[in-house]
Parts: sequence; C-alpha cells; structure tokens
Amino acid sequence: MHAAVLLDPARLDRPDTLIRDEPFPFMIAHGQLPEQARAELERDFPKYSGAGFFPYDAKECGTSIHALVDALTSPAFASAVGAKLGIDNLGQYPTLVTICRHLNKRHGTIHTDSKSKVATALIYLNSSWHDTSDGCLRFLARIDDIDAAIAPEVKPLYGEFVIFKRADNSFHGHLPYEGERRVIQVAWLTSEEEKQRKTQRGVASRFFKKLAGGLDKKFGAGRDRNAAHRD
Repeated sequence: MHAAVLLDPARLDRPDTLIRDEPFPFMIAHGQLPEQARAELERDFPKYSGAGFFPYDAKECGTSIHALVDALTSPAFASAVGAKLGIDNLGQYPTLVTICRHLNKRHGTIHTDSKSKVATALIYLNSSWHDTSDGCLRFLARIDDIDAAIAPEVKPLYGEFVIFKRADNSFHGHLPYEGERRVIQVAWLTSEEEKQRKTQRGVASRFFKKLAGGLDKKFGAGRDRNAAHRD
C-alpha cells in the first residue's frame, strides 16, 4: 500500500475539521483514513499482550501499519499539519512513534506532555465504540477537571485524527477505560538527544509491559505496571 493513499493533507480541509488557537493550538479532524484501507490496517495492527503505549517496532506490525507510520512521520505531512497550528516546519523535528492496542483504568490521567515534545498527533483505529465517554480523548481547560472540555470529545474510531502543540496548559486526558483502544501516536521532539533518551526508556518500559502482560494472562491481574507513554 502506498503511503499517500492513507494520508492526504487535503482531507484536513473538510468542513467538519476543528482548529483552535486557544487556550492552546489543536486540531480535530475526522475521516482521515480511506475506507478501503480499514481491513488491512486491522489485520496488520500489532498484537501486544500488555496494556499501554509501546515503542513502534516494525517486526511487530504488518505492511499497512508500516505505510501509515511512514505517512504520519513524513516531513511533508508533518509540516502540513504543523502549519494548521502555527508551527513552522514541524517536519524538521525528530519523531517518536508509540502504539497502543489495550488500555487499563490507570490510563487517561490529565497531563500536558513533557517539554521535550513540540507537538503530538494521534490517529485512532477502532472499528466501533461503545455508547459512553469512557476512553474518549478530551482537550481540557484545567488539569484538575476532566469535565472542563474545550472541544467535543474524540471517540477513538477509525480515521479520527488529532494533533496539538505542546504548551504548559495543553491539558488532555480521558475517563478511565479498560479494553481495546487502537491508536498510533507520533511525537515531534525538540532534539535527537531527547529521542534517544525516550527510546532507551521505552525499551525498558516495553520489557516491563510485556512481563506484566504475561502475568495478566496467567493471573488475570489486568493491570499495566509501567505506563510511560500516554495520550
């Protein structure tokens, strides 16, 4: 599958795309993946045993996921989406990709992202979602109020795309949810040194998450021991 088929910056210009500058720059864009790619992306999504975000490893993913990651991290796409948020040449920054298949109820705590991130984007891949707000991303006005939403919450459905510029008040989170919630996250980082540091931390996190996943299968614990990457 060619990456250009998956993501086209022109789709960001849909009339239902939401772009805001305040209280921090963010964009919510619907329908950003073609319907004809749905089955392949579902088939090729990594089958993690643990919960939380795992560093992208090409060996764990199929061809269409590789193509989607390539498209998300391409300098041209990054600069196109960055321009929507007033970020000049976002494509110049190194990227860190993490992928989540399952969450547990420890995830979703309101946070801003670290200062090592310039911007963060997420594309969701669930084929369906339940009728509650659990697990739906919210951009927020406060760090202490999950109901202080500044935009409609985002269900993690196939083709939903969000990106935000990291700021001291870029609060986001979601209500607790336990179960399958497929998402690919891309963070544009301030330096290669930060990428190396986060990558090394991610390797350690992967080990403990896989260990936790094995224990969960054996004992039914259902809990992630180390949630290093969140959206």
